[in-house]
Amino acid sequence: MASTKPVVIGLYGVPGCGKSTVMRDLKHSLVATRKFSFHEGSDMIASLVPGGLAEFKTASDEAKAHWRQAAIEAIAELSRSSGRAAVVTGHFMFWNEGDKAGEAVYTQGDLDTYTHIVYLDPAPELVVQWRQNDGSRDRPLVSAEHLRRWQQTEKAELRRLCRNSGILFLSVSDTKSVVDRMAALLVDFEEHTEARNLSEAKNVLEEILNSRDAEALQGLETTLVLDGDRTLAPVDTGPLFWNLAANWEPASPKGVTPVEDDRSLKALFSSPLGYSYTAFRQATLLYEEHIPSDDDFNRICDEVASSVKLYPGMVSLLKHVEKHSHHIAVIVVTCGLRRVWEAVLDRAGLSNTVKVIGGGRLSDGLIVTAEVKAALVAFLRDTYALYVTAVGDSPLDVPMMREAHQAVVVVGEEHGRSKTMDERLRQAIDQGGLRARQVLLPSSAPPRLDPGRLPVVHLADAELLASIVDPRYHYDRILHATARNAAKLLMTPTRDARVAGPALRRAHARVGWYLATELLPEVLGTEEYSIPHVQGHTTSGHRILNEEKTTIVALMRGGEPMALGVNDALPGAMFLHAKKPDEVKAEHVKGQWAILLVDSVVNSGKSMVEFVQRIRSLDATVPIVCVAGVVQARSISCFGDGLLNQALQDDKALSLVALRLSDNKFTGQGGTDTGNRLFNTTRLD
Repeated sequence: MASTKPVVIGLYGVPGCGKSTVMRDLKHSLVATRKFSFHEGSDMIASLVPGGLAEFKTASDEAKAHWRQAAIEAIAELSRSSGRAAVVTGHFMFWNEGDKAGEAVYTQGDLDTYTHIVYLDPAPELVVQWRQNDGSRDRPLVSAEHLRRWQQTEKAELRRLCRNSGILFLSVSDTKSVVDRMAALLVDFEEHTEARNLSEAKNVLEEILNSRDAEALQGLETTLVLDGDRTLAPVDTGPLFWNLAANWEPASPKGVTPVEDDRSLKALFSSPLGYSYTAFRQATLLYEEHIPSDDDFNRICDEVASSVKLYPGMVSLLKHVEKHSHHIAVIVVTCGLRRVWEAVLDRAGLSNTVKVIGGGRLSDGLIVTAEVKAALVAFLRDTYALYVTAVGDSPLDVPMMREAHQAVVVVGEEHGRSKTMDERLRQAIDQGGLRARQVLLPSSAPPRLDPGRLPVVHLADAELLASIVDPRYHYDRILHATARNAAKLLMTPTRDARVAGPALRRAHARVGWYLATELLPEVLGTEEYSIPHVQGHTTSGHRILNEEKTTIVALMRGGEPMALGVNDALPGAMFLHAKKPDEVKAEHVKGQWAILLVDSVVNSGKSMVEFVQRIRSLDATVPIVCVAGVVQARSISCFGDGLLNQALQDDKALSLVALRLSDNKFTGQGGTDTGNRLFNTTRLD
């Protein structure tokens, strides 16, 4: 197994910019951490080349490239063996004034080894003075104009190469506090990994949840997780930030044509880095580079927030949710700027109930990627056993939607929305099992895909609001039809001693179909989908919500006929025969919206509870519905055996649907046993 790539940080800049001085001060500042080793690139070359630097300077270009590559590889090996991050001073190019272009001296080994490059970028006029005052080295006189062109060329080329090679790049122009800032940067570079990033994101999430008092945390049942940009509002706040930040860009001196620095996030995320962890870390470094002052950064964020108008429908939704805050938490998880969205929500009067997880500054300690979003939703679902509704608009939100119990896609105006989202949704729905609905904002926006794949719903729809804010788990989660006339008619053949075999199986199937159409929708909900009308046009049909992500488990053998009736009402559901709990496997449960345990009769509830325990060992939060024809009342009573009742009290995601409850404590045997009657095996018992 290959070893982990060591952290190797390049310290670059034109000759005379202060690299050696800064590294010397950093070495002194960070000595107590014992986490860094410091290397002058030229010293390492001298130690490797027979004859030292004098011999190196007279070598051919090919030989110089060989020794430069050998030097960086040696430093990487030292870093790997010591476990310390390496800080290396180096040169990117040499450029004599008067030459049309500089001579690049970097190697492929540099691009393969460096994890970070910091470019020291003081004002050219300062560099001219430093070079003139440096008596330890004989450097030719150069003009500030030449140094400026040299710096701009190096920065532009380094930025391009770093993006193509997965190296984080940062230019630092501050000279007053450069050592303190560099020390903080190096510590961050050494500590921050993708695993640490996810851990920090989970810590922030837990802080948000634990900020509720003990009673409120105990009563928490559901979470609403939303993206920020183009989900809560029609704008992308990233470009707004950069437009305002342009005011902080130093003006170029007259007569000098600046080399394009291409700092935009669009250019970054369209580079080979894509939307990776490294890309989002690089985005944070762009913010740090362009706006090094936290005060300036916060001022720009606040100004951006002042221009952001939330969708009115989103405001109404969040205000509605606010009334139910005792059992629901609302969290914005944004790949954008935490400070912006906190300010936006504060201006809307929502900051008390809507919390934000996001980054933007190294001091935030984290960046949010698509993978982080998905992991946080899974964390809420699995660790806290919360029901999660995820709302987003872009491909970055699809992974978290797949992890959520319920997903809503916000679809904005066609000119402003993601061009790749349709294909990503199509794949997630057709191949990944995603079931989601779409909200059109504004309502005139053309929908994505088709209503069959992605049903359209409105934010103000009572059903959607109920699915988000209604208490997910009720103390009374027992639905039965004991007193209904339909139940009386349906139960008659099941109790008739003359009815057995195929006729009784058909009667049980009718009970299953009835329960699935009459009571099950009250537990699981329904959704619209498109169907062809008999008159030739398209109309809306209804089915159980997320039918295709539902598993029907027939508890063998008595539960099979009723389960088949349930399956008739839910034709898209997965069907499983199971005689023993361990016959329910992880693949039958993973990613499912609900599990239905179907049996004809529940006596003590022992078998049902064993199946529930098996499912809980595979998934802590998936809703489970016990579906039965007859349930003995004592199994759900605290005065009887109460096994099923205890499970219902302990498991908030467990419900019971039954045709009737019975106070009859009689347990069938032989000719009175339901299983024997269903399959004409009475004489065998």
